[in-house]
Amino acid sequence: MTGSSNSLIWLASGSPRRTALLAQLGVAHRVRPVAVDERVRPGEAPRAYVQRLALEKAEALWAQLPAAERLPVLGADTTVTVDGEILGKPSDFPECERMLRRLSGRTHEVCTAVALRDAQGADVRLSVSTVTFRVLQPEEIAAYWASGEPRDKAGGYAVQGLGALFIEHIAGSYSGIVGLPLYETGALLARIGWSLARSVTSATGPQAPAHTGAGG
Repeated sequence: MTGSSNSLIWLASGSPRRTALLAQLGVAHRVRPVAVDERVRPGEAPRAYVQRLALEKAEALWAQLPAAERLPVLGADTTVTVDGEILGKPSDFPECERMLRRLSGRTHEVCTAVALRDAQGADVRLSVSTVTFRVLQPEEIAAYWASGEPRDKAGGYAVQGLGALFIEHIAGSYSGIVGLPLYETGALLARIGWSLARSVTSATGPQAPAHTGAGG
């Protein structure tokens, strides 16, 4: 567990990328990863799958928390989909190579769902983006695997890392592709009283309004 005593929420994820994105919003939080069954159910569509997992992660951590530690819980999950198939995290080079060859020169979909669970219940939001890859060369794929970056990434690449070299075009939410869509996250956090103005004020202290009138 990480975080301070004045945390606003729990994050049910060990992803350093999601932690960094929450910090970007100035949201104080504690981190406690949870394990859920990530197998796709028969006939389950990718968008339904990612929303279910985000909710299950948030619900799982909420159920684990003792009363003294009960804060709202944020859960998230990201999928990369091509031809209707969900691409997971590659476990070895051949699997990563197969994934990146499928993405090479094509447009695929990245879905990230974020869920909030508190005493009032649960809510989930979905961010859908498309990413277009240029044509990849075999030696690039091999070098990319050797860098270590693809190993824990859905679809076998990281948009915020060396994987950015493969991308011709993005349509949608960059933060959603990284792993936590900030627009949707902010909308959920507003439900529990968070706002940008309050976050900035708590970080910097009350600020006097700027004087914009004529001098005198």
